[in-house]
Amino acid sequence: MKLIVGLGNPGSKYEHTRHNMGFDVIDLFSDLMMIDIDKEAFHADLGRGKVFDQDVILFKPTTFMNLSGTAVQEVVSFFKIDIDDIIVVFDDMAIQPGKIKLRKTGSSGGQKGFQNIIDCLKTEDIKRIRIGIGEPQCTGTDYVLSKPSKEERILIDEAISNAVEALKEALKSNFDKAMSQYN
Repeated sequence: MKLIVGLGNPGSKYEHTRHNMGFDVIDLFSDLMMIDIDKEAFHADLGRGKVFDQDVILFKPTTFMNLSGTAVQEVVSFFKIDIDDIIVVFDDMAIQPGKIKLRKTGSSGGQKGFQNIIDCLKTEDIKRIRIGIGEPQCTGTDYVLSKPSKEERILIDEAISNAVEALKEALKSNFDKAMSQYN
C-alpha cells in the first residue's frame, strides 16, 4: 500500500495559502484519480483507492502543519506501511514558485511539518515532492500563511500540476523515473 501525504493546515482560513500546497496537490490528485477524500481517521482526512493497480491512501493531516508526524505515524503503524511506500508533498521557500523538486532522502530543509514526520518515523529516508513558494518578503510565518499574488498563483498552479504528474509517474513506474522527469 502506498501512502501519499499532503501537508497543510486544516480549515477554510488556510485554503490555498502557500503553506497548503501539499493539500492542494492531494485535492487535485484525488479529483483526477477519482478517489474521494471522505473519511476522518488518524487525525487526518483520507481517501483510499487504486491508482495503476496499486492500493493508495491519500492523506491530509488535520493536526496542523507542525504536528503532521503524529498523524502520519498513526496511519503508517495501523496499515504497516513501509517507509519506502510513503511520499510526502509540501511547500518549500528555498525553491522558486513554479518549480518542484523530488528527493528520496535528506533533511527537512527547515520545513517544520516534514521535520516532525522525520522525527516521528525516525528516518530521513522519506520520499518527498517539494513545491516552490519562493523567498518571503515578510516574516516566514506571515508569508507561508498568506495567499500568493495572482502572478505567483499561476506559477504555483503549474507546480501543483507538475507535482500531480510526478506522483502519477512515481506510481506508474517508480520514484526514480519521476525524479529524472520532473527535477
